[in-house]
Amino acid sequence: MERMDVVTFGESMILFNPDTRGPLRYIHTFHKSIAGAESNVAIAMARLGHKVGWFSKVGDDEFGRYIMSTIRGEGVDVSRTATDPNHVTGLIFKERFAHVNPNVYYYRRGSAASTLSIEDLDEDYIKNTNILHITGITLALSKATREATLRAIDVAKEAGVLISFDPNIRLKLWSIEEARPVLLEVAKKSDIIFPGLDEGEMLLGISEPEALAQAFLDMGCSKVAVKLGKEGCYVTDGVENIYVSGYSVNKMEDSVGAGDGFAAGFLAGVSRDLPLKEAAQWANGVGAMAVLVHGDMEGFPTLTQLQEFIGTKKYIDR
Repeated sequence: MERMDVVTFGESMILFNPDTRGPLRYIHTFHKSIAGAESNVAIAMARLGHKVGWFSKVGDDEFGRYIMSTIRGEGVDVSRTATDPNHVTGLIFKERFAHVNPNVYYYRRGSAASTLSIEDLDEDYIKNTNILHITGITLALSKATREATLRAIDVAKEAGVLISFDPNIRLKLWSIEEARPVLLEVAKKSDIIFPGLDEGEMLLGISEPEALAQAFLDMGCSKVAVKLGKEGCYVTDGVENIYVSGYSVNKMEDSVGAGDGFAAGFLAGVSRDLPLKEAAQWANGVGAMAVLVHGDMEGFPTLTQLQEFIGTKKYIDR
C-alpha cells in the first residue's frame, strides 16, 4: 500500500450554483459541481503534487458517481469510499446577492455520508499516512460520523500519524453548546489546528490571534495557524510567532473553499518541511486563489501557479 502524505474523510455533496443572482424561487438555471471541506483539501493538495486519499460514503446514484469520478479525476485516491444503496447523495444550493457571500442551503439529512460509521473505517489505510486531516463538519453530521472520527483520530495517534484539525463550525448542523466540548476534545488531540477568530470566540471566548494561538499550544497542539481572512494569518509553533500578510484580491467571486485551500497550502508546506513562514505564505496564497473563481474547489492552483501568484517563481505568459 502506497503511503499517503495526507488522508482525510467526510461528506462531499452536489453543489448547485445559480447562474444569476436573486432569491432561489426566481432562479431557473444552475451550474453543477461538488462541495465538501475535506475533499476540497484533498483536491487542493493533489494539485500541489501530493499523494492524498479521501474516503466517504456516497449514494448509489448518478450524483454519487459524479462525485467519485470528479475527485478521482483530480488525482485523489478514493479507493476506500463506499457506495450505499439505501441512502442518497447530499445536495447543496447557493443563493447569490450582490456584494455579499452566498446563502447556503443544505439537503443532507439522512445522506449516505451521514451513515459513515466505525465499521466503515479501514484502519490500516489511516495508519499509512503522514497526516490525518479532519474537520468539525464530520463531527457534526451524526452520532455515527462523530464516533468514526474519534476512532480514526485514536488509530492515527497510536500509529504516530499527525492530526490536522479545522474546527469548521457549522451552526446549521449543531449548536455551539453541543459543539464546544467535542471540538475542544479533538483540539487537545491535534498536532496542527486552523482556527478562525470567530471560532476562537465561540470555543474559548478569545478573539485575539496571539492569545488564541497560545491557548491551543497550551492544549498540546504543535502548530497553530489562525486564519485572519484578507489580512493573512498568525502562525506559531511555540518557538516562532509570525504574522504573515495575505495577498490582494481585486475581485472576490466566491469565498467558499478559501479556508480549505488555506489548510491545504499549509499542510503542503509542512509536508515539504518548509519553514513556518513559507508554509503560511503557501496557505495564504491557495486561500486567496480559491476566491477568484466560482465554486468551492475550482480555483485551487497547481504548484507552479501558486509559486507565480505569491511571487517565488517568474510568470512566463508566452
